[in-house]
Amino acid sequence: MSEESESVEEQPEAEAAGETSETSAPETPTTSDTQTTSESKKEAEQARLSKTFRLIPGEDVLLTKRPSVFAFIPMYIVGILSLGIHFLFNRAGSMASDNFALDLLYAAMDLDFNETLPIGFVFTMILLAWLNRLLNVSTSGRWVTVYLLIVAITPIIIQIDYVVSLIAGDSYDELIPIDYSYTLFGMLYFAIFMGLTYYYQRSFHYAITSDAVIFEHSFLLSRSHRRILFDRISEVLVERTPIGTLVGFATVTILTDSGVGIVEENTGSSIPNSIPGTQENANDSNVEKAGKGIIRSVLGLLTYQRTIRTVRPDPKHCMYNIQNWEKAKLLLNEMHKKNSQSHLLSDLKKTMEASTKD
Repeated sequence: MSEESESVEEQPEAEAAGETSETSAPETPTTSDTQTTSESKKEAEQARLSKTFRLIPGEDVLLTKRPSVFAFIPMYIVGILSLGIHFLFNRAGSMASDNFALDLLYAAMDLDFNETLPIGFVFTMILLAWLNRLLNVSTSGRWVTVYLLIVAITPIIIQIDYVVSLIAGDSYDELIPIDYSYTLFGMLYFAIFMGLTYYYQRSFHYAITSDAVIFEHSFLLSRSHRRILFDRISEVLVERTPIGTLVGFATVTILTDSGVGIVEENTGSSIPNSIPGTQENANDSNVEKAGKGIIRSVLGLLTYQRTIRTVRPDPKHCMYNIQNWEKAKLLLNEMHKKNSQSHLLSDLKKTMEASTKD
């Protein structure tokens, strides 16, 4: 009885020791577990991208791109220019020289209204906004223009209660009891513009899927989504700016038969017909009509420009300044060849030739 009891008591101890040894040994992941984890990650990523780009069932994302970090350098330059103008006008009153022209310029910059409204600063910022809009470059968008105009009119808004106080008299209390500080507001607007520019840069997202090319854009309250099927593509263009060549990015533009990617610019001038006094009236004599006609002709020749159709990169409708653009272009060409009618006809021809030989 005693031997049996000892054997029974030793068995649980051995089992406990075995369990301890099994649990203490580290488990090494097998190849199948690694593959399963990798596949689950890919499925989760595909599900996320499918929601982002609004894919149809059965469609897979092959490549995604965003604009390069250096894609919107001109916008950062606009922000720096705005900050520089603030700093310049902050020192305008203390700058002096022996040159009469420079002293006159400094006096014009320091021009204000009753030492309250900086007229020179407001005029300069409006001029910068107008020139930026007129050049029609990558920084000529609506929100950049609105930003520059807001910066320009901020001193007016801050000091508008001063004008009201002049009219209302001493009984009026100031609504905005602060003065416009070039340094403070310049740095504040610079920080806001840098943040908005980075947010704007990250608002563009491009994808090449198994069925189409998708351009997604979401900025503030603006939303756009464009989907181009591969068989609609007629040409793939690559444009590299000097900055893009240095830092390694390029713009890949897709042209279609319907004209997507091509813009029509009317560069002709309407100045001659808009100048007061050059329109012909019923009471004009022949000499007056001839004089007005000569003026319009001369101004028309001096300002004439033709209407052209050109490719203008729009971040909403092209892969704007992307890194590794060679991979994107190669994939676009491959998918276009796979889905184009010429490829289908070539496959049909090979099938017919094979059946004929059989």
